[in-house]
Amino acid sequence: MTAGKVTHVAEDVFAVRLGRGPLASNVYLVGSGEDWVLVDTGWAGNHMAIREAAASVFGPTKPPAAILLTHIHPDHSGSAGELARDWQVPVFAHADEVPMAAGKYLPEYSMPLDRWIVDPILRLLPAGTRARIEAGNDITDVVQALPANGEVPGLPDWHVVPAPGHTPGHVAYLRRRDRVVICGDAVLTVDVNSVIGVLAGRERLCGPPWYTTWDRQTARESIAALAALHPRILAPGHGPARGVENAALQALARDG
Repeated sequence: MTAGKVTHVAEDVFAVRLGRGPLASNVYLVGSGEDWVLVDTGWAGNHMAIREAAASVFGPTKPPAAILLTHIHPDHSGSAGELARDWQVPVFAHADEVPMAAGKYLPEYSMPLDRWIVDPILRLLPAGTRARIEAGNDITDVVQALPANGEVPGLPDWHVVPAPGHTPGHVAYLRRRDRVVICGDAVLTVDVNSVIGVLAGRERLCGPPWYTTWDRQTARESIAALAALHPRILAPGHGPARGVENAALQALARDG
C-alpha cells in the first residue's frame, strides 16, 4: 500500500492522488463546518491510503459524514464498500447509478470495454468463479440514492449536478460560491484518449475515455452543461485539479 499524495485544491477541498501512471485516480476530502465527506474511493485496495490521507487532514478519530460517488466504476467505487463498513457511514450515488452497485454485467449499462473484453472473459469462467467475482464487487449493502432535490449529504453548501454519459448516472458536485466542481470522469485534465497520451500521462483538457464511456454524445452534452456553470476550478477523477477557461470547456464540448 502506497500513501496517496494530498494536495490542497481550494478552501476545505483536498485531492488525494492514488496510484501511478494510467491507473492513477483521484479522490477528494471535502470539509464543511465540523464535518467532512469523501468523494470517490479509488480502486479496491486503496482504503488504507485513503484513511491515512484523511487522518492527516481531519485527524485520526473523525470519520466522514458520508461517502459520495461521482459514478460506479472500479477506479472510483472500488474501496467504497470497505471504507463504508469500516467507518459505518452511507455511500451515495445517483439513482440511475445504483443498479451498478451489484457489480454485475448489465447490457443496458455497458460500454465498449465491457462488450469487447470484460463480458467475453466472464462468460468463459466457471459459474462459481464468476459469482465470486461479482460478489466481491457488490456494494448494494452500503449504497443508496442521492436526494432527488440536488442536495449533497454532509455538504450543505454543495449541489449535485447531473453529468451522465460516461455512465448513466454520473454526477458532478458544485460549490456555487467559488464555482469549484468535482467532476469525476465527465471532464479530465490528462489525455486518456490517445495511446501516447495515456502512456506519457500528457496533461490536457479531455473528455472521458471513449472505451469506458456508456454514451459518448450524452457525455459531450454533459461537458457543455458543465461549461454553462462557468467553473473556476475543475477537480477531476484523473489528472490534476486546475483552473479552467470557459472557452476551452466549450471547445471540448463542441469538438471532443
